[in-house]
Amino acid sequence: MEYFDCHTHVNFVAFKDDADATIKRAQEADVGMIMVGTQLDTSADAVKIAESHGDVYAAIGLHPIHSTKSYHDEKELGEGGKEFTSRGEIFDAAKYEALAQSPKVVAIGECGLDYYRLEADTKKTQEETFVQQIEMANRLNKPLMLHIRNAYEDSLALLRAYAKVKGDVHFFAGNWDIAKQFLDFGFTLSFTGVLTFARDYDEVVRNAPLDMLLTETDAPYVAPKPYRGKRNEPAYVVEVVKAIAEIRQEPLEKVREQLAANARRVFGLR
Repeated sequence: MEYFDCHTHVNFVAFKDDADATIKRAQEADVGMIMVGTQLDTSADAVKIAESHGDVYAAIGLHPIHSTKSYHDEKELGEGGKEFTSRGEIFDAAKYEALAQSPKVVAIGECGLDYYRLEADTKKTQEETFVQQIEMANRLNKPLMLHIRNAYEDSLALLRAYAKVKGDVHFFAGNWDIAKQFLDFGFTLSFTGVLTFARDYDEVVRNAPLDMLLTETDAPYVAPKPYRGKRNEPAYVVEVVKAIAEIRQEPLEKVREQLAANARRVFGLR
């Protein structure tokens, strides 16, 4: 495992016809991965797939937008587009803890807060669901896989109040001031292929300690150069590693080795 995609969704409908082939391509590129659930069924799928493949692990959790009735991308759950809404799931800790008995489950999430399309009753439900998952991660002593959108300050407040474990801020999109707060609290920051075509996060990537950075694809979304416009996949995380080395102006091999070591450390991988 020379590279690591710490956040991917090969368990989504977008890969229903070629999940095994996608994983094989990643393995041939020496890429390990964490397949991330967004609700109970996609979490169960992540565990099932991880259990049948080497260097594939799972994170289980309830995404904040799925804690209430919401729109979803058809790449996640299937056809229907904006006419179809996810059902809104009430978090059931017992069911998720049963999934967590698999040795392939290495993190809880993706969980957190998403204020992008915030409605009157959404914020409270998201916060309650997030706290329940933090407490479950505490009980299981597993790191958190955080999804945070337009809600960094509120998320930090809840983490400081409840979290006994650390983890990773998936697809970090904040500024350096926000980044420092998460880093000081002991959370790593992970970055996607966006680094290959946008300069918004260069300051954070340059300034953060190298041992506090992780790489991800968030596949099937945000494919890096030279694959923009195509479905993303874990093998493409190699491009993210290259981008981090270029932004930091550090040797590629040094950066690659440290990023892979970071993933092993944060998620307790052997």
